[in-house]
Amino acid sequence: MSIARLREFVGELTDIVRDGAPEAAILETLRAPMSRLLARDDWLPDAFATPHPEHYQQYLLHCDPQQRFCVVSFVWGPGQSTPVHDHTVWGMIGMLRGSEASTRFEVPGNRAPLRMGETTVLAPGDIDCVSPTVGDTHRVRNVYDDRVSISIHVYGANIGRVRRHVYDPATGAAKAFVSGFSSSAAPNE
Repeated sequence: MSIARLREFVGELTDIVRDGAPEAAILETLRAPMSRLLARDDWLPDAFATPHPEHYQQYLLHCDPQQRFCVVSFVWGPGQSTPVHDHTVWGMIGMLRGSEASTRFEVPGNRAPLRMGETTVLAPGDIDCVSPTVGDTHRVRNVYDDRVSISIHVYGANIGRVRRHVYDPATGAAKAFVSGFSSSAAPNE
């Protein structure tokens, strides 16, 4: 297994964010490199594709030295899901293996119940984006109850250190959290 595809992707991503481009331009320009990364499933090391029996895993693959972006593999065991959460930065999600469903939520504020939006189902090769400007709050789940799914995420910061929120859908109550990463190995962080 060679991580050459990942290395090439990180190089392209570094060039894309280098000029301080606006978020919309970054997300548009990043689609082609993300599609190329997802086109072949022969580059992700097993150490970053291992599920946990109880909860999803968030493995850091690369963090930009200036923390302008990071690349993360999300490994979803059968039926696993996230709570409703936000990101506070732009992000791009690409499906590598299996399938995941992302349900968007609107946070009306004033501790009002969240409003459920549409659900998007990603299959291998599909891409979705999140950000405070295009919709930042969602819940994600592995579509499959009998197999692992893996998605590759790029965020406009070191997402493992970003202060974010989880929400109670019924009350809208927000609780701050910092996710960290699932592995004790933190490449180049």
